[in-house]
Amino acid sequence: MLDKVGIKKSTAETLPLAIILIGVALVAFSLGPYQNYDTSLEFEAASNVVKMGTPYVKSFGAVIDQPPVGFYLAGLVFRIFGSSISVGVSLVTLFGLGSVVLVYVLGRELYGKSAGFVAAALLGLNPWQLVLSRSFLIDSQCLFFSLLCLLVGIFAIRKGSVKIALFSGLIFSAAVLTKFYAAFVLIPLFLFYVYSRPKKPKLILSQLAAFLIPTLVFAYLWYQTVLERPILSIFHHMDLVDVIPASNGVVASPFFVTNFLRDYGLGLYVMAAVAFSLVLGFSLRKYFSKTVIVDVICLVAAASILSINVVLGAGLKLNVPYFSAIKYDYQALPFLVLLAAALSTKSFSLFKAAKSVVKPKKRLFYLAISAAVILVTASLMSSIYLTNALSTRDYLQYRVEPQVDYGYALLNPTPITAASPLMLLQFLGFAVVLSGLLWANKDTLKRLSKRAAEFNASNELQQKSH
Repeated sequence: MLDKVGIKKSTAETLPLAIILIGVALVAFSLGPYQNYDTSLEFEAASNVVKMGTPYVKSFGAVIDQPPVGFYLAGLVFRIFGSSISVGVSLVTLFGLGSVVLVYVLGRELYGKSAGFVAAALLGLNPWQLVLSRSFLIDSQCLFFSLLCLLVGIFAIRKGSVKIALFSGLIFSAAVLTKFYAAFVLIPLFLFYVYSRPKKPKLILSQLAAFLIPTLVFAYLWYQTVLERPILSIFHHMDLVDVIPASNGVVASPFFVTNFLRDYGLGLYVMAAVAFSLVLGFSLRKYFSKTVIVDVICLVAAASILSINVVLGAGLKLNVPYFSAIKYDYQALPFLVLLAAALSTKSFSLFKAAKSVVKPKKRLFYLAISAAVILVTASLMSSIYLTNALSTRDYLQYRVEPQVDYGYALLNPTPITAASPLMLLQFLGFAVVLSGLLWANKDTLKRLSKRAAEFNASNELQQKSH
């Protein structure tokens, strides 16, 4: 039974997160739903799960060329609530909200509670995240299962548990049988496992087997038994065959991923926050000894995903990876958000460390703290601005280069206007998210303001003495 202290502690954590989630939901439901050729194919596949029992697509004359889990989940919901785009997109949005919760927990476990709340707000308000969570695509479900697999996998590593590794493996099987992009989560999971330095060969083999067996079993059942195809069909997709058509006159640019992140996915302020977080972590690693390895893992995970997309799109000149950075790089988004959010805990750590350093260094620390606070605030504000701007557009195109009319596109049949009630709902959502974030960090902000006042008072006394 929880005592009063336990209840107060639990409320202090769950209430701000609930407020942030409510705000994100209000913003999300003011957007879209977004539609294109991909969403229509995936909606047809999910609808046919109800009608025919399989994710069949008429134009293919076969089941859709994607793993089945996302379509069967949608089919189950369609069977209960009826088949419609609005029902399907609502399901996708719930998975998007689930990813916000998981990013909070990951941030809390890896960097601290403050970073968790900031990460939840940054992901929840990110226009990249919001657009995909308001489109009937399986990417949002895939990201949710990938993050859940990573979180449970970290717990399995920390506890040295085979049972938890099995649970993580079951979740990974759901993720990779939703979309193969989930395989990217193996990068950070492997790095966390190596960092834990496991020493018992029997435990290593047992955890590895427990993690891999569910995926092998379920992949065999679907591909070999149901579809009567080789199990290696999981690796086959037309995206990895079709090159950029010469008739398009498009020359593949190696900067298409950078262009996407800068102009659509993150924005300059979030990118600057990520870069500054890494600079702080590496240059002052003496003060961040517990989290510098997390910085490295997040950096390697995000960089690997982005680099693979660059190789596929610009190196091999594959058409879909080139113009679909919004989907191919999506698994990198949580790691970039975590790095940016880590500035909140890093700034507080520097504030505490500033008490015991000499004055010139102290001023440098306070300058770094100020820059961190400004970047986190600017990142949130820029995400709000970009999200609001795209909500009024009936057509979104994620161009590979600013002056090239080529890139992934989505239609919004119901854009909102300044006079729309949904615009009011959206701004209410923004305000709720920010209020939840302030509520979550109120104690930290009080301590920071108190120490800032003490520092100013100390400077004034020194000036008077001179």
